[in-house]
Amino acid sequence: MITTVLFDLDDTLYDEIDYCKSGFFSVAEFLANLPEFPPAPRIFDALWKQFNAGNRKNTFNATLDELGMGFDEKLIQKLTEVYRNHVPKITLPADSRDVLVQLSNRYTLALITDGFLPAQRLKVQALGIEKYFKCIIYTEQLGPNRSRWKPSSAGFEKLLQSLNAQPQNSAYIADNEKKDFIAPNKLGFLTIHIIRSARLHTKAAPQADAVARYKIYEISQLPALLDRI
Repeated sequence: MITTVLFDLDDTLYDEIDYCKSGFFSVAEFLANLPEFPPAPRIFDALWKQFNAGNRKNTFNATLDELGMGFDEKLIQKLTEVYRNHVPKITLPADSRDVLVQLSNRYTLALITDGFLPAQRLKVQALGIEKYFKCIIYTEQLGPNRSRWKPSSAGFEKLLQSLNAQPQNSAYIADNEKKDFIAPNKLGFLTIHIIRSARLHTKAAPQADAVARYKIYEISQLPALLDRI
């Protein structure tokens, strides 16, 4: 019997691409205020072009090269800080809100999320979802240098301990087959892969133990699935 439902955050409860847009707008506005830089809309278009072309790791460098603007590592670090620390303009989709309200009346809900701590906290605040969860685990707080990020089991073990829950009575919903389900599968969670149409992570699981037990394509399908289990 499922008594505890754990959620991932990005591309599970909302479309992470909306956060990316919000961050790039903030970076564009920051750069537009520097001497000799073009207007913010032009900078944003260049950032978005690079991002959509698949240049996810060196977006800022490639954009500044495209714009013909000189830069150094100090500026790149500053842009990274602006991106991670901006107050995101994102909203919780209505279907996600409806599901959280419905499930919070029947299960203990929790959230576990990787990512840089200030950014993840700002996302949670912007979405207004803290009230739905009995426990929120930011894996960045559990160890240095991403050592406790998924696929580490540390966050899941911490949640079970905090909630006094058992893995066989717990379900975990997330989006990224590359890393999200390895630890909860090993621990004995029921795992559910949500495949949102606008998701950023589309690669298949690297090995069999990374595959979730169930798949859904809309979060509104979750309550009925939990009822059937």
